[in-house]
Amino acid sequence: MFLHTHPYEPFFPEGATKLIVGTLPPPRFTTRELNAKDVDFCYGSSNGLLWQVLDRIFDLNLVYENTQKAVNQRKNFLTSRGIGVCDIVHSCQREKIDASDLGMSNIKLRDLIGYLQEYPKIDTLIFTGGNSKNGPEYFFRKHLKSYDMKLEVVSNEIPRIHQFSIFHPEHFGKLSNDSIKEKSTIRVIRTISLTAPSGAANRAIGSMQEYKSLKDKNPKFNTIDFRVMQYKKYF
Repeated sequence: MFLHTHPYEPFFPEGATKLIVGTLPPPRFTTRELNAKDVDFCYGSSNGLLWQVLDRIFDLNLVYENTQKAVNQRKNFLTSRGIGVCDIVHSCQREKIDASDLGMSNIKLRDLIGYLQEYPKIDTLIFTGGNSKNGPEYFFRKHLKSYDMKLEVVSNEIPRIHQFSIFHPEHFGKLSNDSIKEKSTIRVIRTISLTAPSGAANRAIGSMQEYKSLKDKNPKFNTIDFRVMQYKKYF
């Protein structure tokens, strides 16, 4: 059984208002067997699409290589935009050593609510996937239940948007029903469940009516174009 532990600590630039939330990078990032085009940072897999999409949206001129320059480019971008990264899975076990979400077992989650208490300016969570089993939104829902909290629907159209309320750290867990009503003790955080930035999600994109319509209008339109269109509204 392979113990797949997250290789990176959460990244919280000063003043962060948004937080990217995924699950785990591929196992080779844990075993430190990166390839030449991997970047040794969050979402740095050469097979991943998140940085390619952000590169196009913001014209970042990123390099895709296993160098400190590549890491610094990504950290500098996140810092400049007030975006943090805190994947929700701390560790899991795998019988097969791959990056499949469904292959995870004995999963230990990070305390995202605790981090949100620590960083009070964060008002948006950006999930790199939806509510399918073992996806980031799926795990976050489980995490909220442990705090007796839940997501409320804002929009059911893709990408789905939810929200939840969190108490200020000094009050959390100590509020009566009456004090909960005091808006000054509560902050509302929005969540956006983006289409996953992985090749595995391309089939799901291809089945979306919106994608089909855009593809009919422009045969050159592809799944990365679709993600660029979707992601730029929330980054």
